[in-house]
Formats: sequence, C-alpha cells, structure tokens
Amino acid sequence: MPRTAVRPRRGGGIRRGEARSGWLFVAPAVIITTVFLVIPIMLALWVSVSDWNGFQSPLNPRVNFVGLENYAAITVEDGLDQRNFGTAVRNNFYYVLFVVPLQTIIALLLAVQVNRAALRGKGFFRTAFYFPSVTSTVAIVIVFQFLFTASGAVNAVIGAFGIDGPDWFNDSTGVFHGILSAFGVGAPTSGLLAEPGFLGISGWQWLAGPSVAMSSLIILAIFTTSGTFMLLFLAALQSIGSEIDEASLMDGAGPVRKFFSITLPMLRPTLFTVLTLGLIGSWQVFDQIYVLGGTSAGGTISTPAFLAYRSSFVDLQWGQGAAIAFILFVFIIILTLLQRWALAERGPKKFKQSKVTPKVQGGLR
Repeated sequence: MPRTAVRPRRGGGIRRGEARSGWLFVAPAVIITTVFLVIPIMLALWVSVSDWNGFQSPLNPRVNFVGLENYAAITVEDGLDQRNFGTAVRNNFYYVLFVVPLQTIIALLLAVQVNRAALRGKGFFRTAFYFPSVTSTVAIVIVFQFLFTASGAVNAVIGAFGIDGPDWFNDSTGVFHGILSAFGVGAPTSGLLAEPGFLGISGWQWLAGPSVAMSSLIILAIFTTSGTFMLLFLAALQSIGSEIDEASLMDGAGPVRKFFSITLPMLRPTLFTVLTLGLIGSWQVFDQIYVLGGTSAGGTISTPAFLAYRSSFVDLQWGQGAAIAFILFVFIIILTLLQRWALAERGPKKFKQSKVTPKVQGGLR
C-alpha cells in the first residue's frame, strides 16, 4: 500500500492550523487584558498629559494636550501641590523603610519556628499567624483605632509604667524629631536644613522620620502582612531536602551557621519575591490611609496613592492624580530593578585564558 505523504511542519515545527488554534485559545485572555488593562493604562497616560475635567470623554476633541504641566506642578513648581506630594513621598518613604525589612524578618522567623519538627500544634500556630492576613483591613484599622486612642489599651499598658502615651493616630510629631528634641536639638532657623529642598520639603522635614500616627500604621502593616509572607518562606523551607540538613550536621555546622550559610542562601529566590511584593504593597498603601481620613495628624499619614485618589476624586484635578500614579509606577519599577540587582547571585570572577599557540616541533602537529 502506498504510504501517506506527511506534510512538512511550518514556522519552526508548527503544523498548518496549529498556530491558528493557539491564537484562538489565547484570544479571550488577550482581549480581556487589552480591554481592562492596556486601554485603561493608555487612557490614564493621556489624562496625565491633558486638561481633562472628568465630565466628558477623555477622547473628546475639547480635551487639550498640556504636555508635562501636570507633572511639573507636583515636582518642580513651587506651591501647595508640590509640598503635598513631597510630604506624601516622605511619609511613604519612612513607611517602606520600616515595614519592608521588619515584616520580612518577622515572617522568616515565624516560618523557621513553625517548620521545626519538635513543635507541637503546628496547624494552630500557622493559622494564628496567618489569620490577620485574611481579615478585613477596615476591621483591623477600626480595632487598632480603639487600641491606640488616648484612652485605649496601649496607653493603659504604657501608663502602668508611669509614661503618658500620645493620641497615636492624631499625633504628627516625627519620631526622629522627638528623639532629637530630647537631647535639646530643635528645628534650625537658617542653613540648608531650613531651606526648601527636594519636592519643596526642607532637609529638617525630611529628617523628621515617621510621625507617631504613621508609626501606628507601620505596626498595623507588619501585623497584617507577616503571616502571608510566612507562608511563602514556609513553603521554601519545606522544599529544602533533608539530605542537606544531614550533610551540614556531618560537617559540624551548628544551627546558626547552618541557617546563614546554607538555609538563607537557598531562600534567595523567595526572599526576592517577598521583598518585591512588600516593596510594591508598601508604596501602594491606600486602604488604611483612606479609613483614617488621610489628612489627619497634619497630613503625616498621607501617601502618594492616597494623594492620587484625593487629587482626582476630591479636588477634581484628574491630570495631577494620573501624573502622581505614573510617577509612583516608574518609581516602583526602578526600586524593583535595583533590588533585583542587589539580590542577584554573583559567582566568582572568571579570568580569561590567554590564547597561546603551542610551538610545533619538527613541523608536526
């Protein structure tokens, strides 16, 4: 019987019709992503460089292109908009500076503890540590409001030691300023620290540190996020084979040496994931700020994400709100790339070998 001819594959091994079927299967995802993600981002980018007033379509011919005016108003032009943006960036900077390292360290320590073979009731502790992460943020903020009020439980505990606690969520005093004032250092009246600097904020204001109100939010964020990252570290710890532990014990490595020399390097990919998610989430913090009003405590709990919302939906400055969002987007991308570079594995340097043609004796090779 004659053999049936086999049609040759086209396009790098794809038979005729396979590419068409593949595009047919991915078409719904591509359409949904384009409609609900790509197009809104493009419209928001257009809004950030236009004078759209929010009462008509952004594509209306009456909407004018204004270039980088919205970006300049919050970055380089002296005024209230620039100072508000600078204050929000400063507040969020200290929020990230404290939240990301502390939540990562606490999550790693919790994961190590609940991964111990000798620990009893592992399921209970894992659930207890993870429970705040699945609880409504609004509910947790309200509970923290009761705890940190002037007559709340936290001040009651502090008062037992003879210390008068502040009204936490309404105190705008910078933590670093408070420490400096305890040593008799006050705000300068002249000099570089007293003059307006980056984003309209003076050097002394940049050195204020997180306010007492923002410190309460930092505690809240660590309480609600450490459980989620604990699960990521726990999954990574359980993927480390038992033979590695046995080899380290045979080599005489103690628990501390084994953790820092073996376990922690093997957790590098998970550590990068946790730090990246923590960095993105910390720079996008909004719901806690919104529940607390955003402008309380002298504006020391305001963040760029909340300021973008307020500029757009309260002050109806849609262009500035979109500009803040895109500046924040670029800022997060840059920090993520820097973090990836800092955590990248760097092996030993490779030395180039010089290519030397060996001498041939007697003309023979």
